[in-house]
Amino acid sequence: MSTRSEGPLGLDDDALAACVACGLCLPHCPTYRVTGLEFASPRGRIAAMREVEAGSMPIDDSFERAMTECVQCRACEAACPSSVPFGHMMEDTRAALTEQEHGTSASRPRRALEWVGYRLVLPHHIVLLGATWLLLAAQKLHLVPKRLALPALSPRSLARRLDVERGGQPHAWLFTGCVMDAWLRDTHRSTARVMRATGATIARPGAGGDCCGALHVHAGRREEARTLARRIIASMPGDAPVVVNSAGCGAAMKEYGVLLDTPDARAFSARVRDFSEWVVERGVPATSRSATPIVVQDPCHLRHVQRSHLAVRTALGESFALVELDDDGLCCGAGGAYAATQPELATAIRDRKVDAIRNAVGQPDPVVASANPGCMLHLRAAGLDVRHPADLLAEVLDG
Repeated sequence: MSTRSEGPLGLDDDALAACVACGLCLPHCPTYRVTGLEFASPRGRIAAMREVEAGSMPIDDSFERAMTECVQCRACEAACPSSVPFGHMMEDTRAALTEQEHGTSASRPRRALEWVGYRLVLPHHIVLLGATWLLLAAQKLHLVPKRLALPALSPRSLARRLDVERGGQPHAWLFTGCVMDAWLRDTHRSTARVMRATGATIARPGAGGDCCGALHVHAGRREEARTLARRIIASMPGDAPVVVNSAGCGAAMKEYGVLLDTPDARAFSARVRDFSEWVVERGVPATSRSATPIVVQDPCHLRHVQRSHLAVRTALGESFALVELDDDGLCCGAGGAYAATQPELATAIRDRKVDAIRNAVGQPDPVVASANPGCMLHLRAAGLDVRHPADLLAEVLDG
């Protein structure tokens, strides 16, 4: 049975000891690849965690920087022969820094902005929608910098209600979430169309099913994430599958059993399916064949956490000629809110991904399939035509 360290981070002793510093994770770490710094690698970060827990190193700006500059892509976990749970260690570390009011390098304005985002906007969908309308107005007035990688919002899409009823006893739930429903609602429409084409009845979550807490977990706001997780579980009762078309949200919801450590949470997590995963299990509906080659980009949380990335290929394979990348699933640099909080690193990481995508097809403007909104928006900001698998399937549905 594992035990928690008595140090300031309270990490799992067995997890800390599991890393043997072999270095096999280094080629898979996006921040190490762009900086070449040991402190920016999983091995270096774990070494720093050990030093802090042992009292040999203070929690200072350099330590916090090493922790906050991690993208949390968890590619290191897939490469690690010792199965070091680095993702959970990083989440625990950030939670400890947040709960103990560390954070010497973050300015007060930034902390105030984070409070507004995490406490006021994301958990309350009506507030998020109102903020989205304001963002739309700012875009029309050309007041939003392009470097922020925000979507080109559509008033028609935003004003149009999603034609999926709340509650009931459906064959499957369609989780709509927070940012996805505000900024990419047309992808929800495509998702609903494809799900119905399989013969399934679908429903949206009931009250409280607005935000899954994934961004809160990444930011170390664990108690807020737990509150949101309980609301999500209560919003979709029964035993029907919970279909999620955002890889980051799906990964977080599949780990509710770890976050809450209750039988109900573990049972709920077992019901969660990525959209492509559910479509393959249910049976891919009949589609026409498209001549457009599609480059498949695996979101990190679909590939390394859910490990359901192959389902995307099965779902799209009958309709499209798929093109694989040769970068072994390297992160694109989106990382939830990472592109906003670490823009320089996020851009440097993305540049490598964009080069890999364009080299795969030998042309500058390929069509890319990505199952995560953060990846879609981040790569679109680099000039790529990025579409969700649900949008691609809806285009070729029934010819």
